[in-house]
Amino acid sequence: MGSQAYAQALSALRPDESSASAPMRVERAVGLLAGRARCRLTEAHRHLLRMADAQRCDVAEMAGRVIQLLDTVQEQTDLPEMIATLGRSEDLRPRTTPWLTTVQGVLDALHGMSGYFVPERDDDGRLIDLVWAAASPGAFTPDGRHGSQLLGMPVSRHYPRLTAAERCEAYQRVLDTGEPAALGPLRVGDNEYTVRARPLGPGLLLAWDRRDNPGRERDRLDGMEELGKLGWGEWDLVSGEIYWSPQIYRIYEREPSLGPISQEEAELIAVADDQPLRFAALDAFRCAERVDLITRVRIGGRVKHLRTVADAVRDADGRPLRLYGIVQDVTDQQAGAERLAEVEHQLDEQRRTLAAEHEFAALLQRIILPIPEEPIELPGLKAAVRYLPAAGDVAVGGDWYHAAALRDGSVLLAVGDVAGHGTPAATTMAQLRHALRALSVITGDPAALLGHLNRLTCELELQTPEVTSTAVIARYDPARRELVWAQAGHPPPMLNRAGRTRTLSRPQGHILGVVDGATYTNAVTCFLPGDVLLLYTDGLVEHRGKSLDTGLDAVMATVDEAVRAAPLRPLAELVARLRRANPDDDTCILAARPLPGPSSPEVGRIGQLARGTATG
Repeated sequence: MGSQAYAQALSALRPDESSASAPMRVERAVGLLAGRARCRLTEAHRHLLRMADAQRCDVAEMAGRVIQLLDTVQEQTDLPEMIATLGRSEDLRPRTTPWLTTVQGVLDALHGMSGYFVPERDDDGRLIDLVWAAASPGAFTPDGRHGSQLLGMPVSRHYPRLTAAERCEAYQRVLDTGEPAALGPLRVGDNEYTVRARPLGPGLLLAWDRRDNPGRERDRLDGMEELGKLGWGEWDLVSGEIYWSPQIYRIYEREPSLGPISQEEAELIAVADDQPLRFAALDAFRCAERVDLITRVRIGGRVKHLRTVADAVRDADGRPLRLYGIVQDVTDQQAGAERLAEVEHQLDEQRRTLAAEHEFAALLQRIILPIPEEPIELPGLKAAVRYLPAAGDVAVGGDWYHAAALRDGSVLLAVGDVAGHGTPAATTMAQLRHALRALSVITGDPAALLGHLNRLTCELELQTPEVTSTAVIARYDPARRELVWAQAGHPPPMLNRAGRTRTLSRPQGHILGVVDGATYTNAVTCFLPGDVLLLYTDGLVEHRGKSLDTGLDAVMATVDEAVRAAPLRPLAELVARLRRANPDDDTCILAARPLPGPSSPEVGRIGQLARGTATG
């Protein structure tokens, strides 16, 4: 039940990816960096800004690159198992997610003990427990866990009185009414607290307010030291007396009864490679300068990074009388910086790899899919081609076209779209395009050709899983003024006649590579002088945030305008107007129109009937 509640909270806080603005992308990238490097959000944000400056790009663009590399957050269906494992391993914690980043960021700035919880309910929907979803650094449990170590744990495990029946009822009232409540007193160790509950999204924000006691100020100071992992000390050089605050003992993992470490002990635990740093700091101290350095020590079988800031009270001659300073454990920050550097290195490697693949795929595409600058002259037909690469920084796609004369004097036109991007899509596109050219020597029937291409795609799928493609193939007979066409899961062609554009009714046809042995059906329509035919891939009509009907209507309106503006040269006008790239997908456009010429009497009567239908 607790894992379900945690997963529901994540879902409620998840943003809409499709409409993410630049600030949301930056926030998400900062959350991912902080989660991967296990550092503070502010530190991750500063590092993102430095990366953007080093790459000379906008911070939102750099955020997109970070998300592309690091966005490996499990789907909601994986979260219950992830959280369930918390009870089996001390080291497994809920993964930091962008959706809880804002909540956790607020708690990071709070003093004392606070937490964000999601409710756990029984089969009847009654609240029976609360689960930690975010925690302030000062949050703790009697067994010594702090902050992020609490995430995913039920409150009842360590504070059973906090989830007593009457308190659960109070929490439920807060969730139902939205009115905050104060509950208490609650004893934790030697202190008593008032617990304040406020609703936040699908869960509760609880804050523990400690009641006044004689040692409160000392407790606050100790808490501040522990929260910052920072202690202070003094060394009276006249009397030889040394004082350490409690936090320095915790940093060195030393019992206070043993007193501060001696000079010999300090030299034994110091990392030898840092000796030049220590000598430089000593020289600066002798010159009456304040010392600020980070060195490493070996404590408890691991290396800690300690920052020391020290100064001295001196006599009139500049000789030190009393040394004072602070020591801070910055191991997590140093480790986070190292992990951030590694992440940046990975991003660099990925960027170079993607750039090389993009360049190779683009070269391959230019070789196997040359785009003619001028209209193509074919028997009884003129065609024009335009290829629009995606506007965004994505790999090349698998869109392709074919326009060639057949031996019997007819013309074969085709447009296809291989799923995916990059080298695999470009390679499959080349195989399908060349296969169509070879097969057209045997047959010019569009349905039969699609059947052959489907069998080929199914064979390719055995070598490269998930290979699929859509395609539309049309055969134009100039003598009969007849267009026979078939499609495989592809958007329908558009036909402009007498200044009005419509989509042709699609015959049945499965996507290539999905159904082995699939059959395809031809459709027949007349194609007359003055008509304009448009074959295209889905990038022309499918746009993020818009319906397919909206995309189709916009393109049909553009075709109408192009034909009206240049009735004698509609193809050049049309491809010139269809020049806006889709930011998410490549687009291939093939426009064609019949040339005036002799035809049989039957064709003439069909043409008159067709024009009458179009205009009537």
